[in-house]
Amino acid sequence: MKLHNLLIKNALKRVLFLLLVFAFSACSSKSEPPTGSLIISEKLTFIIDTLATGLTNPWSMAFLPDGRILIAERPGRLRVFEGGKLLEKPVEGLPEIWSHGQGGLLDVVLHPDYEQNGWIYFAFAKKIGDVGNTAIGRGKLNGNQLTNFEELFHGRELTDAPYHFGCRIVFDDNNYLFFCIGDRGEIANAQKLTNHNGKVHRIHDDGRVPVDNPFVDSAGAMPEIWTYGNRNIQGMALHPVTRELWSHEHGARGGDEINLMVKGGNYGWPLATHGINYNGTMITPDTTLPGMIDPVLHWTPSIAPCGMTFVSSEKYPGWEGNLLAGALAGQQIRRVEFENGKPVHEEVLLEEFARFRDVRQAPDGYIYVLTENPDLFLRIVPAK
Repeated sequence: MKLHNLLIKNALKRVLFLLLVFAFSACSSKSEPPTGSLIISEKLTFIIDTLATGLTNPWSMAFLPDGRILIAERPGRLRVFEGGKLLEKPVEGLPEIWSHGQGGLLDVVLHPDYEQNGWIYFAFAKKIGDVGNTAIGRGKLNGNQLTNFEELFHGRELTDAPYHFGCRIVFDDNNYLFFCIGDRGEIANAQKLTNHNGKVHRIHDDGRVPVDNPFVDSAGAMPEIWTYGNRNIQGMALHPVTRELWSHEHGARGGDEINLMVKGGNYGWPLATHGINYNGTMITPDTTLPGMIDPVLHWTPSIAPCGMTFVSSEKYPGWEGNLLAGALAGQQIRRVEFENGKPVHEEVLLEEFARFRDVRQAPDGYIYVLTENPDLFLRIVPAK
């Protein structure tokens, strides 16, 4: 009898344990954002404020001076967040978008002098026949209509590959426009100056090529090239103090990188990398080579970084000067501290919460975030 009672008691304990595990899992599921809950990180306690749901593959955002926020959805829609809600009707008048694998409507960025000229810049995939590549264009917003659209650039060579389109846009303090295109799946292209793939490019805000670009006088080279040997950059930002251009890029299986972008620099892909092929085979035995620029930081295993910002706002004490990088495969935000330009510490934030597609500090000083799976528009709010 005692044995029988003991067995029943143990069985009840197991059932109770499973019920508690189930309840905990349900409460902590990444499909249930911890809106309003205090999140205690190493240097800051904050709250996740869910601003909008109902998006489809949100990719980037831009903050208009009147308080509206533009959100680019990869399938080819530009949404407007206004008055605390996501408007149902997308902006009309966008160019034809090639929604193809990882390609579609990618970045959206305001001209630094937007309040004077009204220009909004877009990175998007454009199809020509059965092939295509990343394009850069600009237009003006009139109500809910994009007008005066003009294409400034279209990458070559063309391919039907569905991956590695890049693309982020960054303006520097002299209004030069930088943007990136991935290797488009042909890894050798990243080392060839005769195509645009696997590189960062620099143009004037109207599409003209600056006369001091590093390869503008090199025979056969694409004159827009600023750096090369880049696999697939999906995060770029200016440092708030030094005003230098930084980026992070996807490795293959491992070898994600953070880089300081130097005029004419060769960043090694695919001749030098810390990653391997997805099937486990070696890409190259070299992680560094003479004449090539090593990453400031690399991640192995890969976290698949996407979206990037530097924190300069006083709203986030302890995070000033830190780099925040979203991660897709890693499903996290990675916070990186620097001293004298070198990474000295990392912290993983919001792990297993969602696929983080974009992270940006807005003019109001708050950090805004876009995620996939679930598709959400969020704000990180420091706890008072």
